Amino acid sequence: MLEVTEINYIRQQVNGKGHTYAEVARRTNRDPRTVQKYADLDEFQPELKGRKPQPSPVMDPVKEIVDQWLREDLKKKKKYRRTAKRIWELLKEECGFKGSDRTVRAYVSKRKIELLEEMEANDEAALPLEASPGDAQVDFGEAPFKVEGEVIELPYLVMSFPYSNAFLVQVFESQNQDCFLEGMKRFFHHLGGVPRRVRFDNLSPAVKKILPHGRRELTEGFERFVLHYGFEYEFCNPGSGNEKGHVEAMVKYVRNNFFLPERRVFQLDEFNTKLWGEAEKDRHRQHYEKKEEISKLFEEDKHAFLHLPAKEYSCVRYETLKADKYGFVQVDTKKYSTSPRYAKQKVLVAITYDQVTILSDRYEKIVRHNRIYGNASKSMVWQPYLSLMATRPTALKYTTFYGQLPERWRSYLNECTVEEKKEALKLLSTLLKEHSLEKATEALEIASKRIHPSSESIKQVFHQLIHGRGYRDTLEMKPSIPVMPVAERGIKKYDVFFSSKRRQA
Repeated sequence: MLEVTEINYIRQQVNGKGHTYAEVARRTNRDPRTVQKYADLDEFQPELKGRKPQPSPVMDPVKEIVDQWLREDLKKKKKYRRTAKRIWELLKEECGFKGSDRTVRAYVSKRKIELLEEMEANDEAALPLEASPGDAQVDFGEAPFKVEGEVIELPYLVMSFPYSNAFLVQVFESQNQDCFLEGMKRFFHHLGGVPRRVRFDNLSPAVKKILPHGRRELTEGFERFVLHYGFEYEFCNPGSGNEKGHVEAMVKYVRNNFFLPERRVFQLDEFNTKLWGEAEKDRHRQHYEKKEEISKLFEEDKHAFLHLPAKEYSCVRYETLKADKYGFVQVDTKKYSTSPRYAKQKVLVAITYDQVTILSDRYEKIVRHNRIYGNASKSMVWQPYLSLMATRPTALKYTTFYGQLPERWRSYLNECTVEEKKEALKLLSTLLKEHSLEKATEALEIASKRIHPSSESIKQVFHQLIHGRGYRDTLEMKPSIPVMPVAERGIKKYDVFFSSKRRQA
């Protein structure tokens, strides 16, 4: 860098008096290129030279590990944090570190201050995330609903689109993985395409474990789902709500504008079908910032979607479970019956968001249950049990499921003979293959109004109820045919008949 006075002289001679670079170079004994540089220079503010990081061959290989430990410790109480000495000992044990404890102490002391400053800056400022067409965010919310006269909280899954401010929503009975994947699948197939990139919070249906350096151990079900539909996924950093701020705001918007006050739900599938139309109707409003109709912006979102795969993903998971001594298997704390012949044996269980199906080792259906949510703890399908008991009816009273039969059936079976009991159990087993026990009980009550009914009578009433004709009492026919004379047999009657014919002739 030349002296200020010399630079001023060069600029005055070249720019003020019009001398050439070569002339001024000869006068100042400088290179013409140097003269040109300072004559043409426009910026003379002092340069801020950054301090070059000094290489640290001992600490450099382990800095990332130490930083991760320090970040973890800063989220804990001070008394639970690793000391610099402990960090040095762990580095020696786990990484074969050869440096001194003074080296580690110096780095930890400096790095703690830097990390604390970073955390404070992040707490004060949330950077806006750029929204691109075809991007989506997904999260669960909860709202009160009226179901069977009772107000209960149900979760709902929202997929929001930050670019257009559109959304989709579906209500479920749980936030488990089966409902989560079912909801995602519904969104994709309703849209007719797959968002290119989907951002999630660290939902347990998708993330099994958060690993160091921003990595995630995903659940097997979510991994397979992603592979099938081919979208790119992102997860928020723990505690970084601003990274999915759009869907969090949309979860609140949906609750306030669609679910409050409590809406009545008679049949959840029908209710969810209505929600597609309500979400679409909501797009006929202006974007809060872009001042365009959301439906128009949403077309740009859809234009950026990936194509759906050729086959729809089957949101079913299989587990091999061992039945207890009563033939029940347990799925997520709820019990489901199999068959008495599978007591203490392993069965294959197919689990979806709304059904639990028990399969044999040949993948044949043994029994299917509606999946239990809420306070109920057990689902019993009687048909397999009754089919077996029909072969040995005398043992019926000594079985565990006898006490769980409706009182009307227990009373009826107690009045049956052994053969009648066998026929009644066979009938009940047949009826329950396709129909509910409640309907069979109704048929029994109607058939028992006058006398102890036979199995055939119960069956007749049952079919009248099922086919919608209602039960009709048997008509008592009044005698309307004239009484005929008593016919007498014998050869004498023929003689009398022919004798009377001869007399007439």
